Amino acid sequence: MPAPLMLVDAPSLYFRAYFGIPESAAVGPEGQPVNAVRGFLDMLASLIRTRRPSRMVCAMDHDWRPEWRVALLPSYKAHRVAPEGGEVVPDTLSPQVPVILDVLDAVGITTVGATGYEADDVLGTLSVTQPGPVEVVSGDRDLFQLVDDARRVRLLYIGRGVAKLADCDDAAVQARYGVPAARYADFAALRGDPSDGLPGVPGVGEKTAARLVARHGDIAGVLAALDDPDAGFAPGLRAKLVAARDYLAVAPAVVRVALDVPLPALPTDLPAAPADPDRLLDLAERWNLAGAVRRLVDALAIPAD
Repeated sequence: MPAPLMLVDAPSLYFRAYFGIPESAAVGPEGQPVNAVRGFLDMLASLIRTRRPSRMVCAMDHDWRPEWRVALLPSYKAHRVAPEGGEVVPDTLSPQVPVILDVLDAVGITTVGATGYEADDVLGTLSVTQPGPVEVVSGDRDLFQLVDDARRVRLLYIGRGVAKLADCDDAAVQARYGVPAARYADFAALRGDPSDGLPGVPGVGEKTAARLVARHGDIAGVLAALDDPDAGFAPGLRAKLVAARDYLAVAPAVVRVALDVPLPALPTDLPAAPADPDRLLDLAERWNLAGAVRRLVDALAIPAD
């Protein structure tokens, strides 16, 4: 099998790096925290060293809370909106994101985002438009929906960290949640996700959501069955679903990852050596990142399988 295309959910990784490494453990020459940068680069180095991809793209959030999703569900990520607008992001993390982008550019690893879309949507679109095999790297559970055995798309789920990633195909999604990957968005909408402002159906947890999806196929099937007196719903469950009918009518479109984001043609080949070594060296010295940059460059130099 050819070496995979690795699609990286960059915000997922650098947020995880920021909170996983103390600021005091990684600072620039003037004391500026670079913990997210160092952790992000070390995660990439580890992924490249262990998974041996031949191609890589890092997806960015150009719109972390798209208006089209908010129009459907106003609660979507509402709790993460800063008083002055924009996303609540730690003050010492925001300045590190441009550094990450600068390093990736000097290395020659493609980054891409799209106006009006989240990184998830960029990843979803690339997963269906780029030749496989594809490995999507993220700690976001919503991306389980991208797993597709026929297209050879897997999720490397880093919920417990890169060192303990879960390599997930459709069988792994079924084992974890009781639904196929193609129905994960319906399952998630029923269950809800407080971290994204998705209320779910009150009183419906993972097991009930999985049973509903297994029985009715998707949320459209659940809603259709509510109008059938012989559908066999327990009275309490029927009442909960009827009360949540308006939410269920829009939630799947909010949870589903867009697969049709307009993206330019992208270079995806993972370089064997930095694209701009002089600039990379300057960045490593300017931000006190020599060790992390060296580990990434060393990982790139290992031939892909």
